[in-house]
Amino acid sequence: MASAAALLLACAVVAALACLALADPPASEQTALLAFLAAVPHERKLGWSASTPACAWVGVTCDAANSTVVKLRLPGIGLVGPIPPGTLGRLANLQVLSLRANRVSGTIPDDLLRLSALRSLFLQDNAVSGAIPPGVSGLAALERLVLSHNNLSGPIPFALGGLAALRALRLDGNRLSGKIPSIANPGLRAFNVSNNMLNGSIPRALSRFPADAFAGNLQLCGTPLPPCSPFFPSPAPAPGMGPSDGAPGGTGRKKKKLSTAAIVGIIVAAVAVALLLLLLAIVFCCKKRARRGARTEGPKGTAAAAGQTGTTRPPAASGEGTGTASSPKDDAGTSGAVAAAGGGTGETSRLVFVGKSAGYSFDLEDLLRASAEVLGKGSAGTSYKAVLEEGTTVVVKRLKEVAVARREFEAHMEAVGGVEHRNLLPVRAYYFSKDEKLLVYDYLPAGSLSAMLHGSRGSGRTPMDWDARMRSALSASRGLAHLHSEHRLAHGNVKSSNVLLRPDLDAAALSDFSLHPIYAPTSVRAGAGGYRAPEVVDTRRPTLKADVYSLGVLLLELLTGKSPTHASLQEGDGGTLDLPRWVQSVVREEWTAEVFDVELVRLGASAEEEMVALLQVAMACVATVPDARPDARDVVRMIEEIGAGHGQTTTEESARATTSEEERSRGTPPADLTP
Repeated sequence: MASAAALLLACAVVAALACLALADPPASEQTALLAFLAAVPHERKLGWSASTPACAWVGVTCDAANSTVVKLRLPGIGLVGPIPPGTLGRLANLQVLSLRANRVSGTIPDDLLRLSALRSLFLQDNAVSGAIPPGVSGLAALERLVLSHNNLSGPIPFALGGLAALRALRLDGNRLSGKIPSIANPGLRAFNVSNNMLNGSIPRALSRFPADAFAGNLQLCGTPLPPCSPFFPSPAPAPGMGPSDGAPGGTGRKKKKLSTAAIVGIIVAAVAVALLLLLLAIVFCCKKRARRGARTEGPKGTAAAAGQTGTTRPPAASGEGTGTASSPKDDAGTSGAVAAAGGGTGETSRLVFVGKSAGYSFDLEDLLRASAEVLGKGSAGTSYKAVLEEGTTVVVKRLKEVAVARREFEAHMEAVGGVEHRNLLPVRAYYFSKDEKLLVYDYLPAGSLSAMLHGSRGSGRTPMDWDARMRSALSASRGLAHLHSEHRLAHGNVKSSNVLLRPDLDAAALSDFSLHPIYAPTSVRAGAGGYRAPEVVDTRRPTLKADVYSLGVLLLELLTGKSPTHASLQEGDGGTLDLPRWVQSVVREEWTAEVFDVELVRLGASAEEEMVALLQVAMACVATVPDARPDARDVVRMIEEIGAGHGQTTTEESARATTSEEERSRGTPPADLTP
């Protein structure tokens, strides 16, 4: 009996020891991780200790049995310097390695390329240099290789074409040179080699990817870029030489000299042609001068066509973008657009002011004389910055694809122009003619939220901090809530490029709101795909809940720093996810820190709880079922509660903002100070 009990005790001890052996990875893996952390300086403390199991360390993920390390994710923790050899390369079963958004430098260690189980390697946004090692061909299981925005040079290895499991390859933003190898892998879903120094023709197997994937390589050609030109075009045969002239066995080359009579005839003909051209030029100038005199002394038809009575249109002046343009209709400047709008329509058109536009005192003729600068082209049309002669600056939007008649257009502009709120940028004036439709807005010099978030990252600009992002989120939400609750109007085009920042980034204003009724129902609004709610099929009939969905995408854009229309889904399943689904996939893996913008991490943002709370609000807004989304007023309340500790103003305080600030933003004095 005693021997049986001893046997059972021994078995229990053996089983316990076996369980303990499976409870933590081998000592060699723990030692390798500690050696890596000790050799690489880092700004954030991770709390790794030999006294605790490696599977419980920050950034370390083990398999289900906790027997080996399978994932190591350390994004944005301030790692500085090269990856020491003999450390991470000893994690034999590692499947995912993410060191993105650090300051990792040096070359890619050879021992990393011997990790046969590695499926995902993310080293983007670092300072890794040297060439991509040809030994990458040894990573047979590799599915995602992301080396964007480093200092890599040399050619792209042809060995990448042999990785059958590869689904995502991003090498953009480096200094790679040479030709692109053919990667005939049908499973490759995401590919980008833009902004390098590559040359030659794009392989046919990769021509299915968009032009953005190859942009920034000046010597690349072929589909989807412009076609390649032959380096050595076939020379044309010399005049008078047949196919056999000069060929072996032919009669040889013969030089033919022109006779004196032929030379004299050529000279006489040339002189006659020159005299004829001179005569035509004189006749043309005389007719042009006669037309100009008739225009100056004749009736007021020209001025009426320009929308003015009793005035004369100024002489046409050439100019591109910033010149004083009264040019033919094109996209070169505002004045050119208005000049084309005023003439030849057979109807009297004028600049009509709407809403609280008493601070402005200019007319169509002033716009004709204004200097113009293209600000950008959007889904609603082309926008210009127009500086009038007296110094007033406005924005003129030249609309496209307008599909309503004059009466309906004017009625809608009167309604939209009557909307007044600090966080909305209303229409101040409009112009309607057969050929041109123009809108006039206040000019906000601080630019758009899109430019502030995504413009020239890494070029020394000041990143947008957390407080500024919270103010933008609250401003956009308040503007949308006012539009919904006070006017029952849908915005229809909520996106970061339509969020304009006020001076000192103290607030923002939604622009281009409620323009959808003037467009054709079948008109596909380009550029809004990343923000559009899934239930919207007719872009002319967006709903209030669809606006809330777009607002949610905007909040995700503020949190992630990713543009919804160009979201780089580097750790997602291929390259087809939109921004909300990408965030959902990352959060589902319980790695929420991967969601937030790298620039917020680098700024040392100490508002993790607020960021997570705003993320929850954004995810509620992008719910697939419209009825599950909150109202815009509820979104305002939730964001105000999140930002209460940072001095964010309440809705009531925001409502008391005076219009004098809006007038100062467009360079006109407040009403109570006007003499």
